[in-house]
Amino acid sequence: MKRRDFVKKLGGTGLLAGSGLASPAIVHASSKVQVKWKMVTTWPKNFPGLGTGANYLAKLIGEMSGGRIQVKVYGAKELVPAFEIFDAVSRGIAEMGHGAAYYWKGKSEAAQFFAAVPFGLTAQEMNAWLYHGGGMQLWQETYAPFGLVPTAAGNTGVQMGGWFNKEINSVADLKGLKMRIPGLGGEVLHRAGGTPVSLPGGEIFTSLQSGAIDATEFVGPYNDLAFGLYKAAKHYYYPGWHEPGTTLECFVNKKALEALPKDLQSIVINASRVANQDMLAEYTARNNLALDTLVNKHKVDLRRFPDDVLATLRKLSDEVVAEVGAKDKLSKKVFTSYRRFRDQAKAWHDISERAYLDARG
Repeated sequence: MKRRDFVKKLGGTGLLAGSGLASPAIVHASSKVQVKWKMVTTWPKNFPGLGTGANYLAKLIGEMSGGRIQVKVYGAKELVPAFEIFDAVSRGIAEMGHGAAYYWKGKSEAAQFFAAVPFGLTAQEMNAWLYHGGGMQLWQETYAPFGLVPTAAGNTGVQMGGWFNKEINSVADLKGLKMRIPGLGGEVLHRAGGTPVSLPGGEIFTSLQSGAIDATEFVGPYNDLAFGLYKAAKHYYYPGWHEPGTTLECFVNKKALEALPKDLQSIVINASRVANQDMLAEYTARNNLALDTLVNKHKVDLRRFPDDVLATLRKLSDEVVAEVGAKDKLSKKVFTSYRRFRDQAKAWHDISERAYLDARG
């Protein structure tokens, strides 16, 4: 007791400075929460994979910073509507946003390349382009005018082709089809004669069940089972030609990020990188069991798109992506980088990943 009183007195007089002993007051100050941030998302609160991915990122930032940053996550509509999070973070209403870049094509056509491109890069290839192929620098350039710093914060892997209330036996069956499908894939459907509809995740089930849309894609078995989409549509098609490796993003208000000490800036950026890796691993693990449940328990009609339908969609995709890549100087710059990396990755994967999977059978 006497020793504790002695240390307390020394701390109060400043005599501990330089002695190698920490004043209790100083320890308390360094452990206090210094920053409280808000993260707004396009996902329903706590939605498996996507919503929980945002929660995981927020938790990581808190733990890695030793509690110096606390991030509160808001699901879609809790603070702002799902498709208004880009503007909210840009204006500083929230410090972080969690979504997908193809939602912001109205802000920048080039943004779509950083989420998913039909018949484009897989998750493995996308991460390689972003981290080691110049993609991240181009993404930062794309978001800079809006005062945002983008990070990759998850990937779903190859998605499913979607849920349909009628069979797709030929390209003719796509004509007049009202389908929830975002980004470049939506434009491809339009070229094929369909009508793309943009809906946030929380509105998909009721729209499909009511007949407001004829079909929808969302992610894959893990999320589709959680949404109960098998109750609203009968036919489940693959492969997800429109989203072969969808990158989820976390963008940060640049002023808020730069106001942090350098170590905390690094923690925010690298926590996103950890979350990016973790989400892909989770989807790879969860989709397996979910697909088995959909097919064997709920008797879902699992079908592959006919070859001629895929061939037509691939041709239309090449046209759409090339046109978007020519719309402005920045889009051309991003498209050129993306296409060059895709061609290089394809040449390698033809004799590595593809060859191995074919051999494994």
